[in-house]
Amino acid sequence: MRVKICGLTRLEDALLAEALGAWALGFVLAPGSQRRIPPERAREISEALGPFVVRVGVFRDQEPEEVLRLMERARLQVAQLHGGEPPEWAEAVGRFYPVIKAFPLEGPARPEWADYPAQALLLDGKRPGSGEAYPRAWAGPLLASGRRVILAGGLTPENVGEALALRPYAVDLASGVEEAPGVKSEARMRALFARIMMGG
Repeated sequence: MRVKICGLTRLEDALLAEALGAWALGFVLAPGSQRRIPPERAREISEALGPFVVRVGVFRDQEPEEVLRLMERARLQVAQLHGGEPPEWAEAVGRFYPVIKAFPLEGPARPEWADYPAQALLLDGKRPGSGEAYPRAWAGPLLASGRRVILAGGLTPENVGEALALRPYAVDLASGVEEAPGVKSEARMRALFARIMMGG
């Protein structure tokens, strides 16, 4: 199972996530987030990582030109769009980087989201980063579309098995493995990967 650890702010947390087997690491470059870091800090962490972990920049309602500029400055590889970005913004970014489009859930996923021009679609809680969960059955309409679907929103080492049972493309955790916003817990990260190694 592919695991993305998001909202990283410290090098030691990124290195631990990589060592435990994380498939991708997320760096928040969106304004207003309590996990936001400067692109220079994201670049410093990114350059300390090995070649087989994906570096993801997280953005919210930032125009394509700004996203591309920050991606280059931070030396990241995949752009995650977490706001109300229109499809044409994703297409503009997608000429240079793979795109993940996040959708907050307040009810079942909408089947038309499957038409959004992105390499993967991420389903989050209605307040991303808050740790609020949603009924995992809400993901069903999008999982049935055949698209690559990443499940996020309120996932923890204790409940990740519910998400894994749906066989998504990946799972994404931030607050569920933290001591404080942007500060990961070694114990909780180890517990997460141990649970995943046991199959949930």
